[in-house]
Amino acid sequence: MQWLLRRPVRLVPIGFGATILIGTLALMLPWATGQQRHTPFVTALFTSASAVSVTGLAVVDTPNYWNDFGLAVITILTQVGGLGIVTGATLVILAVSHQLGLRNRLLVQAETAEFGLGDVRRLLFRIAAIALTTEAIITVILTLRLWVKYDYAFGEALWTGVFHAVQAFNNGGFALYSDGLIGLSSDAWLILPMAFGALLGGLGFPALFEAVRSGRRPRCWSVSTKLTIWGSVTLVTVGFLALLAAEWSNPYTLGIRPWPEKILAAFAQNAFFRTGGFNVINIEALGEESIPAIIALMFIGGGSASTAGGIKVSTFFLLAFVIWAELRGEPDVTIRHRRIATASQRQAVTVALLGVAIVVVGTVTLILLTQGVPHHVALFEVTSAFSTAGLSLGVAPDLPDGGQYVLIVLMYIGRVGSLTLGSALALNTRRRLYRYPEEQPLVG
Repeated sequence: MQWLLRRPVRLVPIGFGATILIGTLALMLPWATGQQRHTPFVTALFTSASAVSVTGLAVVDTPNYWNDFGLAVITILTQVGGLGIVTGATLVILAVSHQLGLRNRLLVQAETAEFGLGDVRRLLFRIAAIALTTEAIITVILTLRLWVKYDYAFGEALWTGVFHAVQAFNNGGFALYSDGLIGLSSDAWLILPMAFGALLGGLGFPALFEAVRSGRRPRCWSVSTKLTIWGSVTLVTVGFLALLAAEWSNPYTLGIRPWPEKILAAFAQNAFFRTGGFNVINIEALGEESIPAIIALMFIGGGSASTAGGIKVSTFFLLAFVIWAELRGEPDVTIRHRRIATASQRQAVTVALLGVAIVVVGTVTLILLTQGVPHHVALFEVTSAFSTAGLSLGVAPDLPDGGQYVLIVLMYIGRVGSLTLGSALALNTRRRLYRYPEEQPLVG
C-alpha cells in the first residue's frame, strides 16, 4: 500500500476500475433485466463502463432490456462516475499543488483560485451541493412537464425526471426512450433544461466556482477560466451555426421541422455533441459534411475537472494561442496580458498528441477487428468512446466482442487517462541546475 500512499493519483484509475467491476456484477444479476435473463459478461461490462465513464454508449435497447433495478444501477453508476471524477480531479489538483513546492504552489493557486490551498471538506461539499441542486432543479422541471403536459403518473414522471437529470448533468447520455430524445425534441421545457445541465456539468468546477465568485468581472478571471468559458461559448456558437447550416434541408434530421424547432433541436444537439451523449435528431442520418465537425467537437470535449471528456477546451485553445504566437514570431505565448509557462505549453501538446495517437490506434484496431465497418464510422465510434461523448452511428450493438472490448478500453482511458496523465506531467516537473547547448533542428 505504500506505493499508493506515496502517489494518491493512482487511486483514481483503481477506484474507477473497481466501480466498473462492481457495476458489471450488479448488471449481470438475473433481476436486472426485463425478462429475468442472464446478461452476458461483455454486455454488462460495456454498460457499466459506459455509465461509470459517463459516456452513454449502449449495446442494448436501454429502456426495454433493463428493468427498474437495472436502470437504478445505471443511474447510481452515472452519479458515482460523474461526481467521482470531479471530486477525484479536485483532490488530485490539491495533491499536485502541495507537491510542487512553494513557488509553483502559489502559481497553481493563482491559476485555480478556489483550488489552491483551501479547505478540502468545504470544497467537496460545494461540489456535491452544486451537482445535487442542479439535478434537483432539472428533475422538478421535467417531472412537472411530463406530469401536466403528457399525463404521466406522478411516480413515473418523477422517476423519468430523476433519471434524465442525473444523465444530463453528469453528461451520461442514457435515455428511457428507444429513440433517445427525438420524440421530445420539439418540447423546449424538456430539452433545454437537459441541454443547459449538460453544458453546466461540462464546464468544470474550477471555472464555475471562479466565475461565480468573480461575478460580473470576467477581467479578473484566471487564464484557465477564460479559456474554458469563452472557449466553450465559442464552440457552442460555431457548432450550432455549422449544424444548422449543414442539416437545414436534410429531411431526415432538421429538414421537415418548422424553423423554431430547427433552432431548438440544433442548439440542444450541439450542446450534447461535445460530451452529453443524448440525441435529439437521428445521428445515423446526418449528412457527410456534418460528421467531421462532430468528431472535432467530441475530441475537444469540455472543461477540466468536469463531467466531460475529450482533451479539454483549455488544452485546445491554449494550443491555438501557441500556434498563433509561432506564426507571428512572438518569443512568448501570451493570453490577456499573461505569459504562458513553457511547461503548460508542453503539457498541452503532449495531451493533444497522445489523444490523437489513442484515437488513431483505436480506429485502426476497430477496423481490423470489424472488416465491414466503414473507416469514417469506426473513427466516429472510437472518438465518441475516447471523448466519453456517447453518440453512435448505430454500429456498437452489432460489433463483435473484440470490437466492444476496444470501445470499453477507450471509454476507461478517456475518462481517467487525461486526469492521470495531467497530474503525472505536473508531478514530473523537475528543476535542473544546468542546461545543454541549444540547437535548432529543421522543422517542416
